[in-house]
Amino acid sequence: MAMREIRTVGDPVLRTPCEPVENIDARVRSLVEDLLETVDEEGRAGLAANQIGVGLRAFSWNIDDEVGYVLNPRIVALSEDEYQDGDEGCLSVPGLWFPTRRAWYTRVEGIDLDGRPVVVEGEELMARCLQHECDHLDGMLYLDRLEKGVRKQAMKAVREQL
Repeated sequence: MAMREIRTVGDPVLRTPCEPVENIDARVRSLVEDLLETVDEEGRAGLAANQIGVGLRAFSWNIDDEVGYVLNPRIVALSEDEYQDGDEGCLSVPGLWFPTRRAWYTRVEGIDLDGRPVVVEGEELMARCLQHECDHLDGMLYLDRLEKGVRKQAMKAVREQL
């Protein structure tokens, strides 16, 4: 296991959609160990594989003292009538937080390291995390979801950091 370096905005791996995990081998098992170790630090809610430079569909989370992972996640349900619009941040966009509209509830399905089906669901922060990490695996950053005026402000802040 290893604490991995977080890739930051500007790195092309963050804008590249991730490939599905086809074979659960030693490489994938090591990836999951690294995801779990790297997310298990104060202030970290979730971590997608491409944030540590690996283009596979996998992410980990650390919400309310629960640390876990899912391979090949896909969002299968979102609340349609209830939303949250609190500030959101990202390890790959360090130090910047902006109001981001997300569904209140999210349900994700995927598999574990044994190839068994996994369901992960939650409300509020967990729902936000699931949506945020699935976006990463699709090559998106939360900045892409910001309202036009806020996005302009956010992109200016990102440029000032570079």
